[in-house]
Amino acid sequence: MKVVIAPDSFKESLAADQVAKAIHSGFMAIFPEAEYHLLPIADGGEGTVQALASSSDGRIETVSVTGPLGEQVQAKVAFSNDGKKAFIEMAEACGLHLVPAHLRNPLKTTSYGVGELILYALEQGAAELIIGVGGSATNDGGMGMASALGYQFYNGSGKLLKGRGEDLFHAVSMSEAKRDKRLDNVKITVAADVENPLTGNNGATYVYGPQKGLPDSNLADTDLAMGRFYQMSCTSLGKEVAHLPGSGAGGGMGAALLLFANAQLKKGIELVLEQLNVKEICEDADIVIVGEGKIDGQTIFGKAPAGVAACAPSKAKVIAICGSVGEGNEALYDHGFDAIFPTIPALLPLEHIMGNAFVNVERTARNVAALLRKERD
Repeated sequence: MKVVIAPDSFKESLAADQVAKAIHSGFMAIFPEAEYHLLPIADGGEGTVQALASSSDGRIETVSVTGPLGEQVQAKVAFSNDGKKAFIEMAEACGLHLVPAHLRNPLKTTSYGVGELILYALEQGAAELIIGVGGSATNDGGMGMASALGYQFYNGSGKLLKGRGEDLFHAVSMSEAKRDKRLDNVKITVAADVENPLTGNNGATYVYGPQKGLPDSNLADTDLAMGRFYQMSCTSLGKEVAHLPGSGAGGGMGAALLLFANAQLKKGIELVLEQLNVKEICEDADIVIVGEGKIDGQTIFGKAPAGVAACAPSKAKVIAICGSVGEGNEALYDHGFDAIFPTIPALLPLEHIMGNAFVNVERTARNVAALLRKERD
């Protein structure tokens, strides 16, 4: 029996490789004789750097960059074995996990560090960049990132803006005079973990702003400010990007990389699946296990579990093991999923659930395996 274990991370509790190990441990207790393939997956958010670096036998370096609140943070950037390709994860520089819960407010955060990671990769001689744009604490439209690359944005009084979320309200003009010219000679691919447009009810601000600490009372004004910023920027640079699927990823980072760095946009999960040869590995699998922190109706829109499920052969059972299930999860049964198992054991304090995530996943995986063993016997 061949079992492919290909989960995404459980946000803020377990990295994807740890989730895979927990599921493997649970299954091994029931199916010690099975053939296992552990494939930690990412879809453009946290874990993308690790997943892609592993696929290319690359190296990972740690760089000091500007964090979401303006402080210095240690961010990882990966390079392929030959050094020509760099893998950057937006969340490394401005991820939600870098901002304490009581300080979360995307009007006060910046993506400046992402631009610094891009510059570092260019300095190391990378000719191709793959940038994952999920899991951020920002909703600055990528203004911070663009500022690090040399773009300058001004308010009505001609004052240079720093590139935080609140600066979207004040930007009325821009200059590309100091733009880093090395951007002309590098190929950049954006690995987006969502398909949301930049603005509107399904855009970056309305869908993801509240998760990052943006009060409901600020949603409408912030969405309008994002739209005005891109109307100004797109007009200035003669390129329209705001309507493209995925432009709203990473608080507008998808649009920013398209506009300010001439990047190409690709679904993060498709890029990772391709790099890891997941379809080839799954083609003769009997069981494919996927997972992420929360399974809900959004999972089918470019998220890792749905991407892996699409790689499974028709004869295989596709099982999702997740932290919790949310509204709309029943849609997954029409997209190749056979069963969904949440791992939260009881009504417990959040810190207790997060701290025991490995054990919870391991226990759930063992229970799933026991059920499958009884069916096979």
